[in-house]
Amino acid sequence: MDAEGAWRVGQLRRAAAAALIGTAIEFYDFFIYGTAAALVFGPVFFPELGTVGALLAAFSVYAVAFLARPVGAVVFGHFGDRVGRKATLVVSLLLMGLATAAVGLLPGFGVWGWWSPAALVVLRVCQGVGLGGEWGGAALLIAENAPAGRRGRYGGFLQLGPTIGFVLANGVFLALQLGLDEGAFRVWGWRVPFLASFVMVAVGLFVRLRVEESPLFRTAGRRERLPVLEVLREHWRPVLAGGGAITVGYALFYLTTTYTLAYATTGLGVASTLVLSMLLVGAAGMAATVWLSASRSDRWGRRRTLRWATVLAAVWSLVLFPLLETVSRPLMFVALAGAMAVLGCMFGPVAAFLPELFPTRVRYTGAALTYNLGGVIGGATTPLVATRLTGVYGTAQPVGWYLAVLGVLALGCLRLLPETIGAELGSVGGPTDGSADRPSDGGRRRVPRWGTDPAA
Repeated sequence: MDAEGAWRVGQLRRAAAAALIGTAIEFYDFFIYGTAAALVFGPVFFPELGTVGALLAAFSVYAVAFLARPVGAVVFGHFGDRVGRKATLVVSLLLMGLATAAVGLLPGFGVWGWWSPAALVVLRVCQGVGLGGEWGGAALLIAENAPAGRRGRYGGFLQLGPTIGFVLANGVFLALQLGLDEGAFRVWGWRVPFLASFVMVAVGLFVRLRVEESPLFRTAGRRERLPVLEVLREHWRPVLAGGGAITVGYALFYLTTTYTLAYATTGLGVASTLVLSMLLVGAAGMAATVWLSASRSDRWGRRRTLRWATVLAAVWSLVLFPLLETVSRPLMFVALAGAMAVLGCMFGPVAAFLPELFPTRVRYTGAALTYNLGGVIGGATTPLVATRLTGVYGTAQPVGWYLAVLGVLALGCLRLLPETIGAELGSVGGPTDGSADRPSDGGRRRVPRWGTDPAA
């Protein structure tokens, strides 16, 4: 291997490590709110609303961050497409980390009254804006450094980040619940995971400051003054269809990791430590299927892999809650672990698929906006809908049908997207103004930019 080849391999490895570690930290920060909302935020910040009202209020603030994520995608996407991927990712990490740590310092309702939940909303908005700029830039760090034939596999490193963040978040809460009595946990124990963000952000910054800027961005030609305007004018179809395609994945993920925790503990009388333990074990299966689907997408195709994963998600949605409501430990574990494994299949190819839909000059904005649009539809509203459906029908089984309908809609959106396997994102030293950023066969069949793959 010559010196240039060794440099590129080293840069790719550093980019993959920076994307993995930074994304794991940011999703840790994001996930601990969901766990805290399911366990303690109702009585801490909304004690006057009653049990169901407090839970709905906590999940409503949870949803606020999803609504803020597209704002983060636009803001950070603008600077990511104009200033650079690296600097933008550093700022997003700082914003997320400081907002998360501040939640750990926030007094409860008994001290500040209604100012306390108001401040919680503001901090949750900051979390959403930070995460909205995170994923798109991290995906581009890998996608713009990886060879086309292995872009899915390297994108799998990024998609392991949310899984690691989830394990860290739930692992810390599980350890605290096992080590503290309920009173101590509600008074101060829940704050520990938030305050730990100070240390984790320092680690993330150390790693991210060592990575170099994307070579495609450095050699890009013209840069849009307002990238979001070009995305909305020229690339609105992949934004809408791509966001719709990943909606069911978001919905299933946040139902499995957040809503089922609240439902099992308050509705079924199951210990939260048992549910957290099951989810942590299931996360190992999710990591395995993330890696499998990401790697296989380099051979099977991104859209084809996502299509089969979406079918699995729609089917599993119908058995998830009936299995949980048996209150049988083996069947509950099958329900949660199966959902986590399906989720890994869905999210594995996404880090390669979404960047391949957009040209270099607006790739950050396009990929980030698409990813976070799916989060708004699937992640923000689903826990609220699930809480309401369960309250009306007295069972969570209608929630499964709601998820299955989202799966059917996601399949329709996938049919509107092209197969991007083998897409050339531009070459260093070559045209990177978007003229070279179109799907090529890469040794495989050529697919129309829009419409369906005739051989699929």
